[in-house]
Amino acid sequence: MVTRAQVENARANMGPDGLLSTLVHNGVVTEDDVARTLAAQNSMEFVDLENTQVDRKLIDLLDADDARRYQAIPIGMRDGILIIALSDPMAMHNMDGLTYKLRREIEFVCSTHEAVKKLITKYYGDADDAASSLLKGMTLTEGSAAKTDEDEEADTEGDAPIIKLVSLLLLEAYTNRASDIHIEPLESKLRVRFRIDGVLQEMQAPPKRLHSAIVSRLKIMSRSMSIAERRLPQDGRIQIRLGDKSVDLRVSTIPTVHGESVVMRILDKTSLMLGLPDLGFLSDDQAKFEQCIALPDGIILVTGPTGSGKTTTLYGCLNYMNKPDRKLITVEDPVEYQMNGINQVPVNASIGMTFPAALRSMLRQAPNIIMIGEIRDYETASIAVNASLTGHLVLSTLHTNDAPSAIARLVDIGIKPFLVSSSVRAVVAQRLVRKLCTFCRAAGELTEYEMSALQIEPGMLKQSSVMRPIGCDKCRGKGFRGRMGIFEMFLVDDEVRNMINNNASTIALRQRARELGMRTLREDGVRKVLSGMTTADEVISTTMSDLE
Repeated sequence: MVTRAQVENARANMGPDGLLSTLVHNGVVTEDDVARTLAAQNSMEFVDLENTQVDRKLIDLLDADDARRYQAIPIGMRDGILIIALSDPMAMHNMDGLTYKLRREIEFVCSTHEAVKKLITKYYGDADDAASSLLKGMTLTEGSAAKTDEDEEADTEGDAPIIKLVSLLLLEAYTNRASDIHIEPLESKLRVRFRIDGVLQEMQAPPKRLHSAIVSRLKIMSRSMSIAERRLPQDGRIQIRLGDKSVDLRVSTIPTVHGESVVMRILDKTSLMLGLPDLGFLSDDQAKFEQCIALPDGIILVTGPTGSGKTTTLYGCLNYMNKPDRKLITVEDPVEYQMNGINQVPVNASIGMTFPAALRSMLRQAPNIIMIGEIRDYETASIAVNASLTGHLVLSTLHTNDAPSAIARLVDIGIKPFLVSSSVRAVVAQRLVRKLCTFCRAAGELTEYEMSALQIEPGMLKQSSVMRPIGCDKCRGKGFRGRMGIFEMFLVDDEVRNMINNNASTIALRQRARELGMRTLREDGVRKVLSGMTTADEVISTTMSDLE
């Protein structure tokens, strides 16, 4: 269809969308020619979508966002196999994504980009109209919207699409309940991933040529990051308003081989309003935990690895205890959520405002309750212990695998055993598991392996309601929606205090805790599996066997 000279000419004057688009633009070939050739090359049937009528039931199988993201649309059924037309037969990741999402056998056919786009608009509506309606409720707060020289430069007509693109990216992440946005430049493309319910999911990404503009826009919105500096890591914060909700974004950039990688943590303040049942506490554990945080003094520790929800649990406690007759002070690095009625102190090591320095000053403020973001060293732990012994309730976190190990960790940091036994009131270890979507879950059964791994006896299934994931529009076809905690509560009684004073091992402390009725993380997970709240696979992958 083309000569070598026409190809060389197109390559010399190639537009941003690539060689094939340039050949079409130059009139050398038609879009129809390109689509038919690509279909033949990939052993795929070419379909002319002109005047195609599609059954509404087939359209409902794929939601509008996915149709636009994958540039694909269901057009028919053949021998029980769903036929989907797409515009780019080279995009294998789109086919994989659709197959995984729809969980059925699919036959892919090819058509022109314009024909697929026209059919999507006909049955799903115009994406630009949808975007405009979504963006109406999205405005920057006063602090972020204040104009700077860089903002004025970014708001020129040429950069307006970048502003809209970034706004849509943030909005899509929020509406999908993402906790993180990852923008990663690879060798030949830009990758955008959202972390939803703890699992990274790849989303449709803009062209790589827009990467620098997107990063610059995010830096401008943060108002504390330099758009000129691309060789060093930077941190910033963005505050946006989505309708009547205020959302904070913690932004981090780091230079990589192929450009700056950006990670944004979405800090939704509505998650702070969670009650203890919303965190995942069952009624008996909730009653024990409420008794602990009602104590006038002592240390209550929440332990677990990074990303196990420790901070959310602490904020849930603070929200529960935040009453006018109590003074609450926190020291955090950084202050992730800003809460009304609580004095929150950010750590800034560059000016000497370290955890110990902040804690010493806090004690002069006569607080009732102190929250320390994390006990990392001897000095911080020592001040926390002294504060608890002088009539303050101290909440904090530690990085340990289970609850009894927190005692050994404090002793290892350098705190004397008799001080640990006198100050620590309770330790709560936790993990996060995905919750089954309540809109589509269905009755299920446990396999022999799952029953063996979780040590579930057949008699335990008589009054249980085991569920399995299905997938629907509400959960984006995943079968899971949201996460909850599974907990291990270690309460310190007089006998445990004597054991700590006598340098008892973690194994001995754990055995005593079990005698007092402590459920392990896996046992708490089993209760939630049998209640139909999560799956056995989630609990097995998140916790260690009690035998181990």
